[in-house]
Amino acid sequence: MAARIRSTYPLFHRVFRSDFSFHTPRSTIHQTLLCSKLSKNYSTASPEKDEKVKVPLALFGGSGNYASALYLAAVKGNALDKVECELLDLVKASKNSQLFSQFTKDLSVPAETRVKAINEICGEAKFSDLTKNFLVILAENGRLRHIESIAKRFVELTMAHKGEVKAIVTSVIPLPPQEEKELKETLQEIIGQGKQVKLEQKIDPSILGGLVVEYGQKVFDMSIKTRARQMEKFLREPINFGSI
Repeated sequence: MAARIRSTYPLFHRVFRSDFSFHTPRSTIHQTLLCSKLSKNYSTASPEKDEKVKVPLALFGGSGNYASALYLAAVKGNALDKVECELLDLVKASKNSQLFSQFTKDLSVPAETRVKAINEICGEAKFSDLTKNFLVILAENGRLRHIESIAKRFVELTMAHKGEVKAIVTSVIPLPPQEEKELKETLQEIIGQGKQVKLEQKIDPSILGGLVVEYGQKVFDMSIKTRARQMEKFLREPINFGSI
């Protein structure tokens, strides 16, 4: 999939040469109306099923609204995994290509040009109609620059849908497999049954040692850096000899 996206990069050059100077951008419509349009237009399910579909998490802000609308459409169309994979492939392509990244962020590119490029890219990459139509609406309304944050919120919804909890563990060096296994089991016990822990490792030498574990709204900072700061603060505090 990612290789197919990379193969479409030359399309940008052709599209820009032919269309760049001849159109003016379309105006952005109201966020709430757009989300309603996404949910309605993308649905391929029967009306009976439409009423039963709800987002598993309440997300806020522009990216959250877009992600929620796409989630509803993907669930109704039984295409949740496929849409997630395609979104993540597009984000990866944006990170790997300066041209593509600049294209998504440049609001001076006319809307018609953005839409044409997205249609060609999605066609070459063999994206589903659901993903393609969603990206076209983002292109029309100058929201392609938010694709990474939208994809991130969308993944939050798909994980909640599957009963998964993402836990991020930060360390100076990668955890040995046995330690990773033990940490995952410990988190699983804390979170409880009915949820599945998905562990993601991050490397950050600046914490000096120890671990920082994040999941949900909780952060367990057991890093040497934080302990050192706490010790420094303790040592700087004046001693109250009256209490001795």
